[in-house]
Amino acid sequence: MTTIQYTEPTAEEIKEQKIYQQWGLTDEEYTMISEEILKRLPNYTETGLFSVMWSEHCSYKNSKPVLRKFPTTGKQVLQGPGEGAGIVDIGDNQAVVFKAESHNHPSAVEPYEGAATGVGGIIRDIFSMGARPIAILDSLRFGELTNERTKYLFEEVVAGIAGYGNCIGIPTVGGEIAFDDCYAGNPLVNAMCVGLIDHKDIQKGQAKGIGNSIMYVGAKTGRDGIHGATFASEEFNDEEETKRSAVQVGDPFMEKLLLEACLELIYDYQEILVGIQDMGAAGLVSSSAEMASKAGSGLILNLDDVPQRETQMTPYEMMLSESQERMLICVKKGEENQVVELFKKYELDAVTIGEVTDDGMYRLYHKGSLVADLPVDALAEDAPTYYKPYTEPARIQAFKEMEDYQPEANSFIDTLKKLLQQPTIASKKSVFEKYDSMVRTNTVVGPGSDAAILRVRGTDKAIAMTTDCNARYLYLNPEVGGQIAVAEAARNIVCSGGKPLAITDCLNYGNPDKPEIFWELWTSADGISKACEVLDTPVISGNVSMYNEFNGQAVYPTPVIGMVGLVEKLAHITTQGFKQAGDYIYVIGNTKADFNGSELQKMELGKIEGKLMDFDLAVEQNRQAKVLAAIQAGLVESAHDTSEGGLAVALSECAFENEVGIDVAVDLPDMWLFSETQSRFVLSVKQENAAAFSKLMGEEAVLIGEVTAEPIVTMKTQQGTYQVATNELRQLWEKAIPCLLK
Repeated sequence: MTTIQYTEPTAEEIKEQKIYQQWGLTDEEYTMISEEILKRLPNYTETGLFSVMWSEHCSYKNSKPVLRKFPTTGKQVLQGPGEGAGIVDIGDNQAVVFKAESHNHPSAVEPYEGAATGVGGIIRDIFSMGARPIAILDSLRFGELTNERTKYLFEEVVAGIAGYGNCIGIPTVGGEIAFDDCYAGNPLVNAMCVGLIDHKDIQKGQAKGIGNSIMYVGAKTGRDGIHGATFASEEFNDEEETKRSAVQVGDPFMEKLLLEACLELIYDYQEILVGIQDMGAAGLVSSSAEMASKAGSGLILNLDDVPQRETQMTPYEMMLSESQERMLICVKKGEENQVVELFKKYELDAVTIGEVTDDGMYRLYHKGSLVADLPVDALAEDAPTYYKPYTEPARIQAFKEMEDYQPEANSFIDTLKKLLQQPTIASKKSVFEKYDSMVRTNTVVGPGSDAAILRVRGTDKAIAMTTDCNARYLYLNPEVGGQIAVAEAARNIVCSGGKPLAITDCLNYGNPDKPEIFWELWTSADGISKACEVLDTPVISGNVSMYNEFNGQAVYPTPVIGMVGLVEKLAHITTQGFKQAGDYIYVIGNTKADFNGSELQKMELGKIEGKLMDFDLAVEQNRQAKVLAAIQAGLVESAHDTSEGGLAVALSECAFENEVGIDVAVDLPDMWLFSETQSRFVLSVKQENAAAFSKLMGEEAVLIGEVTAEPIVTMKTQQGTYQVATNELRQLWEKAIPCLLK
């Protein structure tokens, strides 16, 4: 049997045939590499290294000018953007570590593995900082559930998230799912992981100290996920469907072993550990180059020593592979054996593959030959930054000139029933029942309320967490929609009794080379920044996911906001369900005819249009502060923010949890109960606390009725009184998604 020897194109062939273009490098970038940086033609391996490290996914070359807008510091911030994850102080020498990442393109072609490895990657980002991961949240976007392909993607993505998170023993505690036609060919799969850490255990991804060893730990390297970072940095179309080789395959049981081994290394071997970083996007090249660049050092790696699970792997394949469950660590010279023994206990590879140098060069050896010889900063720092042209899409001006949408005067109860069955509003119980939300037994509030809450063991504190974004609002007005995304996340934290601390973001957009798309990114970042400043929630981590298009059709601008807050005392924990009959029901905030971009408009027109509602961050901040003060004063029984579907939907959702009824009267036209005016809350208060509550809230709080023992929803408007059984509404709400999937 003869083996066919594959020969790589020569440096001259790469230049003449412009092979680098297939890997995402432009002619200008190739010229910059060959003429300015190297002053020679890069070989096959070197061209591959540049192509992934200079991809948008790794270098943020298109989005850096946007990211510089974000406020990233604050007295609570211990680590801002630039490491594996951000870190925020919660007092008592403890901190919370969190980050969100996208895995959109892999999930479009291989939804189970795409979603599973998205979860695996974000977990590694958290424990690489020295934190124990305590929770996973997700934020998902799909096309309409009337489409067979969408049903398949939906069920497989959910199974992938459950399959990975449940096996590794980290609870999936919250998230959000929305459905709009623009995501049909390009679903969004964003995962957020939250961890806890003691200040003394905080790690950095750095390779410093001349002669110190670079060690590879975890699973062996295969050919899966090669060019995953490039794949994530290009548009999608029907032909791209075949790029399955760019999707990694995950093993959660291996990750569980890796997590425990790395944490033991961090906790018990601090004196020998110099740096640790996840091998995520662009695998071995990004982790090693970034670790050296951050430390201002150089590296020599011997690729013959890289653990491989396939034969005849080339340097190019080893460096670009995105095989999962791998970490890179830097340890003090002479201490390697301790690491080998520790990882052997967990049946994992720990192999020395290189050493730190002081010359700022990045050198790779394979079979005795020098196969790459580059300045390390050329890979990690020197990708060009592009200042893209941007221009307002024509639709924005058209929306501004439209008359505001006014819904038709339909049957109030019929409209409420239909809204509760819209997939974006309907219960996601059928989804989160597949997730283990209680493993490790720290979960106080799991999926289904405004925010998830986990207690901090050994203290009277808890952590509240949420993911939010209404992309329809951003489609109508990216700047105001960006403000609302942050405000809604903060509203959810406040409703659960927490003080918002900071955010992570997943910026999901179309192709930034199109000036209209870049304008969406540019202006929504202004909105997000403004809201973060006003609400004192700096951006401490995140990622950018561009090129979310299918056959030229971009997704809505979808900057998902992951937010974490601190619940100072367990007694402050609040959920959205009304608690007992006789409690007063209050609405905080006034209601206007805000139907543009609403669930009702989409349901009635099949599309959204018009100018976005007015939004005032100062009003938002003031109301949030008052609601949190009322909760902390022990005056509030339940709290829920009013979002999609408006007041009628929010009131119904509050009645579902404990199967109670409500009797409320509002001085509004029927259809205004489905308006989506911002900065509103629904609170319930014991009668004996009503006077103190009203005094604290002032004119912001309007008493509209009370909770009843009989499970009947009664709503009186300017036009009539309407009644329906709580259980009837709840059944429609809970069964909507399972019915659509059948």
